[in-house]
Amino acid sequence: MKLIDKMINLTINGIELNVEAGTTLLEAAEKIGIHIPTLCHLDLHDIGVINKNANCRVCMVEDEKRGRLVPSCAEKVIEGMRIQTDTLKAVMARRTSLELMLSNHPQDCLTCVKNLDCELQSLAHEMNIKEIRYQGEKMNHPKDLTSKGIVKDSNKCIMCRRCVTMCDDVQTVGILSPLKRGFDVVVATAFHLDLADTSCTYCGQCVSVCPTAALAEMNDTPSVWRALNNPKKHVIVQVAPAVRAAIGEEFGFEPGTILTGKVVSSLRRLGFDQVFDTNFGADLTIIEEAKELIDRIQNNKPLPMLTSCCPAWVQFIEHQFPDLLDVPSSCKSPQQMVGALTKTYYAEHNNIDPKDIIMVSVMPCVAKKAEAAREELNKDGLSEVDYVITTRELSRMLKEAAIDFRKLDDEPFDFLLGESTGAAAIFGTTGGVIEAATRTAYEMLTGKELKDVNFKAMRGIEGIREATIQIGDMELNIGIAHELGNARKLLERIREGKSNFHAIEIMACPGGCIGGGGQPYHHGNIDILKKRQEALYTIDASLPRRKSHENPMVVKLYENFLSEPASPKAHDLLHTTYSPKERI
Repeated sequence: MKLIDKMINLTINGIELNVEAGTTLLEAAEKIGIHIPTLCHLDLHDIGVINKNANCRVCMVEDEKRGRLVPSCAEKVIEGMRIQTDTLKAVMARRTSLELMLSNHPQDCLTCVKNLDCELQSLAHEMNIKEIRYQGEKMNHPKDLTSKGIVKDSNKCIMCRRCVTMCDDVQTVGILSPLKRGFDVVVATAFHLDLADTSCTYCGQCVSVCPTAALAEMNDTPSVWRALNNPKKHVIVQVAPAVRAAIGEEFGFEPGTILTGKVVSSLRRLGFDQVFDTNFGADLTIIEEAKELIDRIQNNKPLPMLTSCCPAWVQFIEHQFPDLLDVPSSCKSPQQMVGALTKTYYAEHNNIDPKDIIMVSVMPCVAKKAEAAREELNKDGLSEVDYVITTRELSRMLKEAAIDFRKLDDEPFDFLLGESTGAAAIFGTTGGVIEAATRTAYEMLTGKELKDVNFKAMRGIEGIREATIQIGDMELNIGIAHELGNARKLLERIREGKSNFHAIEIMACPGGCIGGGGQPYHHGNIDILKKRQEALYTIDASLPRRKSHENPMVVKLYENFLSEPASPKAHDLLHTTYSPKERI
C-alpha cells in the first residue's frame, strides 16, 4: 500500500477526522474549518512553491498525547493524535514568538511600502498585540539600493526563508541563503554582496512572497511625479498587457476584470501628455521575431530561437547559460521598442526634441526597471525608457492623487502608437508570445490565410508544455516554460543536444507577466492567475484583428519609417545584443 493511500484517524479540538498519511496538521485543520495563524508557511503546490521550514513558530498547536507543542505547518499527522489548537499554552507560545519578532523589527509601519499589506502587521492585529514587551538590541544592516529593480532591507527580515525557497527551489537562481547564526542570522547574498554584483535576475518573485518589506520593488514614483510637474518635458506613458487585467484588484474589482479604458483615463488624469499601448510594441515584436524565426529555419541558422520579451530570463541566460547566447532572438522587448520609436518616429512626427521626451512604462514586472537601465538599450546618450513603475506603484499614485478609479470613464489609447491586435494582448500570459508569433509565421511561410488563430495546445498553466503545429509541409516544434526552474530544464536539454524545438518561449514568473513581481499580491492563489489569464484571452477574442501583421498602424510604420521587417533601420532600432556574465 502506498503511503498516500493510507488514511489516518485523529482528533483536532474534539473533532474526529480521517485524512491521508503525509498530511500536515495545518492542512488537516483547514479541512474542518479550523484556522491556525501562519507566517513563514508557504505552500503553493500549483506553482511549485513549498516552504515548510517551521521557522517562525507562529503556528504552534498542542499535542495532548505527547504533552508538547508542535509546529502545525511541518508536523505530519499520526494515528490517534489528539490536537488542541487554542489552548492557553499554544496561544501564548504563538504570541511570544510574534512579540520577539516585533521587538527586532523597525517601527516604521506608517511609511513602509507594505503598510496595510504586511503579513506581520496583519498577524499582530489578529493576535491583538498592542505593546512590545521585549526591548533590546535590534538588527542594523545597511539597505541595499544597488540594483535597479529590488530594494533589500534586511532589518525587516523575519527569517521566514520564503525568498530562499523561491529563489533557490523554484527559480533556481540561488543567490539568497541564511548567513551566520543566533541573533546575527540573516538572509543575504554570498559574502553579503550587493544584489547588483550577483546573478540576480530581478524577477521579483522574492518580492511577491516576502511577508514584510524586507524585499520590495524600487520606488520610481517620485521621479515620475517630478517629470509630470516639469513643464519643459513631454511625458509619455505606455501600459503593458497584463496590467489591465490585474490593476482592478487594488481598487476592489474582481480578479481578471478588464479595465483597459479606465487605466488610460486614469493616466490622462495624472497628467501624461500621451498614453501609448505596449501592445503596439508587442505586435511589432511579433513581426520582427516571426521574420527572424523564418530566416533561421530557411537558412540553417541556430535553432531553437528563444523569444526575448522577458528581461528576467535574459539575465538568467546571460549568467547561467552564456554558451547559449546564440539561442535568444535579437528582438528587443515591446517596452523597449515603444521607447525607441517614441524618441525617433513619434518625436520626428511631432517635431519634438527627443531630449525633451520622458518615456514612462507601467509594467507588471520588477525586472523591467533593470531592463530599461541596460547600457545597450541607451542610444546617443538617451534612455529608450526613462522610468518604469509597476502595477502596484501606479495604483499608489492614483490613490495619492485622490483619483476615484472605479468612477472613471473608459478612454482609448492615443492613436500613433496605441493601436494593437488580439495577438499582442496575450503577450501577458505564458504561451501567449509564441502563439502570437505562430499566427504571423504561419502566414509568412505559407502565403495563406490562417483561419483558426487559436493554438490551444500552447495554452495552460503547466510549468513546461510542448506543442507541434503543422505549417504547410513543416511541423513546427515549440517548447514553453514559465518559472526559471522550468526554463533551466529546457535550456539544459538544448545544451545537451536533446532538443528538437524550432522555437521556445520562456517567462520567468508564474503564469507569465500576469504573475509578475510588480503585480498586485496574489498570495499564492492560483485561481487569481487563471482569471487574469482568461481576461487576456477574452481581449484577444474580442478584437477585430488577431494577427500582429494586420495592425494598420504597424503596417504604416513600416511603410513610412522602417521600410520592411528586418531592414537595417529596423535592426538599428528594434534589435539588441546579449553578453555573457559571470555566475555569482
